[in-house]
Amino acid sequence: MFEHLRGPWKRAIEPIARGIVHLGITANGVTVIGAAGTVVVAFITGLTGWLLPGAVLLAILVAFDSLDGSVASLTGGGTQFGAFLDSTLDRVADWAVLAAVMIYLRKHELAWIAHGASGGDIWAQVGMAAALFAIMTSFVTSYARARAEAEGFEAKNGIATRSDRLVIILAGMALTGAGLPLAWLVCFLLLLDLLGLVTVCQRIGLVRQEMNRTPSPADPSHE
Repeated sequence: MFEHLRGPWKRAIEPIARGIVHLGITANGVTVIGAAGTVVVAFITGLTGWLLPGAVLLAILVAFDSLDGSVASLTGGGTQFGAFLDSTLDRVADWAVLAAVMIYLRKHELAWIAHGASGGDIWAQVGMAAALFAIMTSFVTSYARARAEAEGFEAKNGIATRSDRLVIILAGMALTGAGLPLAWLVCFLLLLDLLGLVTVCQRIGLVRQEMNRTPSPADPSHE
């Protein structure tokens, strides 16, 4: 959904990327700093429950992480290892954000029980299940693309890319942190689950179509 903003965004952050280059920080350094910072801030957010400031800081770190491509292009272009490192650490960062949400929801439920409520908070329970499902769809979405490329196909399509998923979860965190009921965060998680599932199905369908259009080496019509 937000892929069409990639070009304007890269032009907007180019001056920042130039400043990073002048500081001597490499593209891989930006990748590592962004991922490490995201993990630390995510877990602090989940443990403290400060969702609004946490969401704002995480949004800044996500923006910082996007600088690695611009830094790479300014320093002679990216490398295969740089692309591999970026993709790998993106999965760690994605997991950290959703794990932090699960921690927050679990602490919320424990506080609910401590105040004498029986059976726990149903919204927190649904939210934890939704966050766990979102981790799965996030990883499968990325794996589907990587596996397709290993087979010589492309699977970049889908209604919800990584940037879309991050916007959804950070928006849910920020709104709940601003004082809206927990149900808002859970609804955003359920939306994330739905879009993630649709994206996985879209990528599987695309690869199947591409494979069906590509003759097998054993197919006589290919000879």
